[in-house]
Amino acid sequence: MRMTAELMIGTDLAAEMVTNAAARAEKLRASTGVQPCLATVLVGDDPASATYVRMKQNRSKKAGIGSRSVVLPAETTTDELVAELTKLSNDPEVHGILLQHPVPGHVDERAAFEAIAPGKDVDGVTMHAFAAMAFGEPGFRSCTPGGILRLLEAYDVPIAGAHAVVIGRSPILGKPAGMLLLASDATVTYTHSRTVGLPEIVRTADIVVAAVGKANFVRGDWLKPGAVVIDAGYNEGNVGDVHFEEASEVARLITPVPGGVGPMTIALLLEQTVDAAEAQSETAVQSVAALA
Repeated sequence: MRMTAELMIGTDLAAEMVTNAAARAEKLRASTGVQPCLATVLVGDDPASATYVRMKQNRSKKAGIGSRSVVLPAETTTDELVAELTKLSNDPEVHGILLQHPVPGHVDERAAFEAIAPGKDVDGVTMHAFAAMAFGEPGFRSCTPGGILRLLEAYDVPIAGAHAVVIGRSPILGKPAGMLLLASDATVTYTHSRTVGLPEIVRTADIVVAAVGKANFVRGDWLKPGAVVIDAGYNEGNVGDVHFEEASEVARLITPVPGGVGPMTIALLLEQTVDAAEAQSETAVQSVAALA
């Protein structure tokens, strides 16, 4: 029997999150004079990355969040990038830092990520952020996995007790997605493109998170009827990691590409930037009070 999946649209929920973040940003500015500021760092001139950065800056502006753009040449070394990120981490007027990835191949991306102060890691890319997600401690979530969880909650998807299969092992997408699902009491199976018997494993999943970076990788006959399918992939031509037409005939809920996970990622980035600004402002007030 063929099914027609309901779309899990992230656009409206993301807009609501951005509106709430904007209200909080204005409240902070009115009460303290502090405007939340997100610094974006781009290495090289990759057109897609430049487009993503501009989009995030435009969304920041609409949310009342200031932005600072740092564009570095493609030949920038790891040490030079680390120095720039350290400088931003030490700048009290910058509350959140986003390093657009991927960076050029000669740069040690992990070393660069770790130069971001945990309190300004609003994209959730540091080891500190991953540990916080894994141990259920306070900290910023990786934006795409965090956005996925918010989307599942908004559509009342039962997570506790569900079997979730994550396809992908990126340290800023697949791995943290699994940790957040585990923290919500799902039983999590991590898989990837080299997993033996992958279709059979995916077919046991109540929730599928596709984050493997391969267009149309997950086929409809891989899915359990009635599964919830989260497509976190984005490939050339607005194509996700899931074969949308096939999966839509089997799944109960499915995210479209674009319009599903993507808007949630940016919304959470802006929300966490305001969180960071509020926390840093409170810390500054406490420090002044302690010196009085």
